[in-house]
Amino acid sequence: MRRTILVLSAAALVLSACSTPTTNGTPTPASGGTSPSPSNSAPDAPKVADPIDLARFKQAPCDALTDTQAKELLGPQLETKAREGAAGPACMWSLPSAVRPIVDVLFSNMHDSGTASVYAAKGHAYQLVEPLQPIDGYPVTAYDTRDERASKGRCSVALGTSDIETIGISLEQSEANIGKKDPCAAAREAAIRVLATVRGGN
Repeated sequence: MRRTILVLSAAALVLSACSTPTTNGTPTPASGGTSPSPSNSAPDAPKVADPIDLARFKQAPCDALTDTQAKELLGPQLETKAREGAAGPACMWSLPSAVRPIVDVLFSNMHDSGTASVYAAKGHAYQLVEPLQPIDGYPVTAYDTRDERASKGRCSVALGTSDIETIGISLEQSEANIGKKDPCAAAREAAIRVLATVRGGN
């Protein structure tokens, strides 16, 4: 679980570093190189026609999934833990006394360039960058610093909620599903539920 938190936090910082710097002290990717600008590196990154205001969910990140939605993803017995870190407010859902499966949702404190930031980091901070099927017009991109889908059942997706913001959703499968089911497909299922909730303002 700790690795997932660190990956999401690092990812949020990398995404902000890939955008046009507007804040002093913006971190740079761990690769040490200069990130290409999203406008040059990802001209085909999908746009968001109907932006979503995430302000309310940044105040209460655990509202990103209803109890019913979280149980659909993980099972009937759940633990929910909110946290506030340098990368932004987040919430993690897990099973009691179990390391996995987990779902972690992060709302970044910093505006980036939406999913364009993910594409710009491909081959630099991220080994894995793959577009997934959009959800009702909202782009979804799988990403991670390492591709551990088959080996460890891990995948993170960026859900574009506007051209300057994404929601980071990370999923770690149960041991029984590693190598048998696609964790990015499961993370997209989580993104479907998160999107439904943030669009409805529930």
